[in-house]
Amino acid sequence: MKIAIIGGGNMGGAIVRGLAASTGITPADIALSSPRQNTVDALAEECPGISTFTDNKAAIKDAEVIILAVKPWVLPSVLDEIAPYIAFRSQSIVSLAAGISLDDMSDMLRRYSTDRSLFRVIPNTAMSVGESMTFVCHNDAGAECVDKVVGIFDRLGATAVIEERLMGAATALCSCGIAYAMRYVRAATEGAVELGLYPDKAREYILATLKGAVALLEATGNNPETEIDKVTTPGGITIKGLNTMEAHGFTTSVVEGLKASCR
Repeated sequence: MKIAIIGGGNMGGAIVRGLAASTGITPADIALSSPRQNTVDALAEECPGISTFTDNKAAIKDAEVIILAVKPWVLPSVLDEIAPYIAFRSQSIVSLAAGISLDDMSDMLRRYSTDRSLFRVIPNTAMSVGESMTFVCHNDAGAECVDKVVGIFDRLGATAVIEERLMGAATALCSCGIAYAMRYVRAATEGAVELGLYPDKAREYILATLKGAVALLEATGNNPETEIDKVTTPGGITIKGLNTMEAHGFTTSVVEGLKASCR
């Protein structure tokens, strides 16, 4: 399956790296386009065998799936540029542009075709290591097209097909959420350093602890509170720490941050 990726920034680059390292898709199946020659050259050196272009129209030729990894304000001009060259019956269009709805995309393409398979996809940057949580919605695309798009992002982590009305919440939880998780790691590292641990060791210990927490929840299927109860003995240090975090707005900050990301 030939895949064209337009945009070599953080998201486009993560897709290229993730797919090039995955099984089932060879680098020769990947075409990358960016207006900056140094960007495509750097990714070509990092992922030998991919095809690179600075011409979007050339990049999409023969691709079954066209992934638009560009900023929302850039998407209209990119679509206007490539639309006359898209084979709408055989090429699926995937947008990573946050806030651009399927209807918005349909309106941008209306004068070119009314028979098209459009997708919105929200991944996160963990694609580059095959650990993204990616969400997909579409405009009643055929099952074969959906399977192709989901199959691409399954190679980059976990994928869920959801209703478009839920994309805002999913974006806040998992696309923005990876930054929130990083902020927790940073904050915990700073606290550990204040307590006397060296930064590199603190980070190592925190990452191992987070992996253990995830493994517990995956293995047991328990609500997090069940696992929390196991380590919060009466009068113990864990409950004191949790209560102090809550007094400083831990849960409220997380909830309000997620809500703010949806606005």
